[in-house]
Amino acid sequence: MEMQKGQIVRISGPVVVAEGITPRMNDVVLVGEERLVGEVIKIIADRTIVQVYEDTSGLKPGEPIWNTGRPLSVELGPGLLSSIYDGVQRPLPVLRTIMGDFVKRGALVPGLDRKKKWQFTPRVKEGDRISGGQVIGEVPEGNITHKILAPPNVSGKVEMIRSGEFTVEDIVCELDDGTKLPMMQKWPVRVPRPFVEKLLPDIPLITGQRVLDMLFPLAKGGTAAIPGGFGTGKTVTSQQLSKWSDAQIVVYVGCGERGNEMTEVLTTFPELEDPRTGKPLMGRTVLIANTSNMPVAAREASVYTGITIAEYYRDMGFDVALMADSTSRWAEAMREISSRLEEMPGEEGYPAYLAAKLSEFYERCGRVKTLHGEIGSISVIGAVSPSGGDFSEPVTQNTLRIVKVFWALDSKLRERRHFPSINWLTSYSLYTGQLDEWYKKNISEDWSNLRQWAMETLQKEAELQEIVQLVGSDALPEEQRLVLEVARMIREFFLQQSAYHPVDTYSPLKRQYAYLDAIRRYAKLAQKAISLDVPLESILSLPGKVELGKLKFEEKIDTELPRVVKDIEKQFAELGV
Repeated sequence: MEMQKGQIVRISGPVVVAEGITPRMNDVVLVGEERLVGEVIKIIADRTIVQVYEDTSGLKPGEPIWNTGRPLSVELGPGLLSSIYDGVQRPLPVLRTIMGDFVKRGALVPGLDRKKKWQFTPRVKEGDRISGGQVIGEVPEGNITHKILAPPNVSGKVEMIRSGEFTVEDIVCELDDGTKLPMMQKWPVRVPRPFVEKLLPDIPLITGQRVLDMLFPLAKGGTAAIPGGFGTGKTVTSQQLSKWSDAQIVVYVGCGERGNEMTEVLTTFPELEDPRTGKPLMGRTVLIANTSNMPVAAREASVYTGITIAEYYRDMGFDVALMADSTSRWAEAMREISSRLEEMPGEEGYPAYLAAKLSEFYERCGRVKTLHGEIGSISVIGAVSPSGGDFSEPVTQNTLRIVKVFWALDSKLRERRHFPSINWLTSYSLYTGQLDEWYKKNISEDWSNLRQWAMETLQKEAELQEIVQLVGSDALPEEQRLVLEVARMIREFFLQQSAYHPVDTYSPLKRQYAYLDAIRRYAKLAQKAISLDVPLESILSLPGKVELGKLKFEEKIDTELPRVVKDIEKQFAELGV
């Protein structure tokens, strides 16, 4: 097909104005002699306004521009897992072999490897009728079985289907209407992939992080925001969730993050082991790296590229976790493009449609029934980097209106070396009511009561701290001093968790329940002891309490915990309780 050709009349950073082409909104265009990739974002009469996904320095008016007639799309098929892409799905390792360590402009490299052969096993036979979204075959990929789906808009009777080793472009299935189906399909990134219905988010996404699972749980198909100032641990928390959450697929979008942070992700992930299969963690991960020194327009596209890949795996019936780190940089990219388009600025210079764009993105997550009856989910965790740690700025505020879980990172906790530095007084989860039934059925009838007790104790501590700062803790009655001590145990023994310790990095739900229950058991016995006039010093100096604190780093914690609780009960009995 002959591409329509026009010419550039104006350039303003990544925004280019062209004449002589008649594209549709969101069509991809090739800009200048180097054929830089761009996307149509505005059409005014006979002028087309394009955002270019690469650096435009050196471009000049009069250079040609071509309209491809297709929207910005990603390639979906075997080979996505363990790939590292830039914001517009160009594989970075492939670009490196072609160009060296720095990405040059105008590189058009396909997202999926065209030479690699995959073992295709059909799941339908000749004469079967298939519809959009149906599984036509399977391919082993990474740590999963990749299901080859019929594109959503395709249906018909199978004329030919074959098994064997094929590349993603080879035709594996042909329908009676002449439609030829390879293993690969393309999908426009700004269009959500269809499904039958959204389901209630009533199954938790288990993360193994005690403060998240016990106090502020996230449901599969849910939305969470992690806002925090510089150095509070957004990236480490995102990496912990990628590593340990019970999602089968992880899509990690490094959107406008610093190069050194992204380098850490790119170097550590390939070395990590998937705790469930023992295979490399990269075998279930897609990384999209769009660092802060890469073109700003591609940053805006990177989030859509990530969510489209996540939807593709959701349609196969997988649970997907998408980490967007960070949506603030994405919003900044929108602000820059908007100002170059000379649009009316909204609050703090962000475009007036910031809230609409954010909700449009978060809306694409959820637990759904797919076109072919599978159940799949996308859980989105968006890190937000408010400048100066100010949670009242527009990106944080608009995100909080949309998401149901708020994990607030706190600079004061970071200064106290309390990690993960999630503030238990300001964070919240709106899923607790829907998830309690699951916890009662699968872990313990008492789960929600235990969480309630822990939250109330921490709340009481916060109220007492004001008095302590005025008169010191020694002036308090013994009951209140005990509350402070139990709250300290909850904070230091339970909520603090080391991401780098082999045992403490992941805590299964049953262990979380047993550990917090042991602290509650100690608290109840201590209260009883105080009512029997046992001195507080004797209660606080019990060896069992110290042992309980050390236990979280022990490999035998699950077998040792009941013994320690028995020891504590014995020690209280010796005090006459």
